Amino acid sequence: MTTLLLSHRACLDHLTPMGHPERPDRLRAIERVLEAEKFQTLAREQAPLAPVEIVALCHPMDYVEALRSATPEEGLVRLDADTTMSPGSYEAALRAVGGGMQAVDEVMTGKVANAFVAVRPPGHHTETARPMGFCLFNSAAIAARYAQKKHGAERAAVIDFDVHHGNGSQDIFWADNSVMYCSTHEMPLYPGTGAVSERGQFNTIVNAPLSAGDGGDAFREAFEVTILPRLREFKPDILIISAGFDAHTRDPLANLNLVEADYAWVTQKLMEVADQCAGGRVVSMLEGGYDLEGLSRSVAAHVTALMRG
Repeated sequence: MTTLLLSHRACLDHLTPMGHPERPDRLRAIERVLEAEKFQTLAREQAPLAPVEIVALCHPMDYVEALRSATPEEGLVRLDADTTMSPGSYEAALRAVGGGMQAVDEVMTGKVANAFVAVRPPGHHTETARPMGFCLFNSAAIAARYAQKKHGAERAAVIDFDVHHGNGSQDIFWADNSVMYCSTHEMPLYPGTGAVSERGQFNTIVNAPLSAGDGGDAFREAFEVTILPRLREFKPDILIISAGFDAHTRDPLANLNLVEADYAWVTQKLMEVADQCAGGRVVSMLEGGYDLEGLSRSVAAHVTALMRG
């Protein structure tokens, strides 16, 4: 059973302003590192275009239409202080959702062991009807709901180790007792959410904030003490990872000090939970990570762990 890699060239056509950290070179760096010989056994597929009704599993159709209408014919349009759209952004966002959808299909039907979806724009800041923080559609949240709607997964878990809290995923699943959302993130930091006290209507939101300067020891403790026990207790039928690599010590947007070994470790720990209760089913979706060297090395460690390497 192999690991599936999903991506699409259209995700390079989501353009951002000069100097913006969330840029097409992020995907190019990942593409280069995954060309190494040890990754030759990956199954590689193109992320399909998601139908709008799949996007609507988490976002109102009015919101989807508003984003489509906001897409410029040329140049860039600003949605908020740091979120923009270019002519290729809407397709890129649909490919990001489609990549998650295809990954869920193949993992849930046993065609592959697990999957890594290398797409952009990222998604975890997108609330039910609000784009923000570089994000347009919440691809990971949609993947979790899709696993439930299409494949009958009773419980899904979204685990987010991006350095920024996934306020959008928390918003979408706040009152949903069938989805557990777990996050480690730096606090205080954008977007300002993610306190331990934010638990959701059914106590299925699990936040384990970290402090500026924290490294692998604090990160691993947050998982061992707070997140992994809750996941085992919840017994999800599939794990969706919001895989942001901006807690890496090289990253310019935050102040945590993770290294590649920490990403390999957390991937292995989440796979152990998946093996125990979810038939090994893991779909990982790229979120942040803005230092190209830190990003590519961390993705290599993450994907190696997914391949049980």
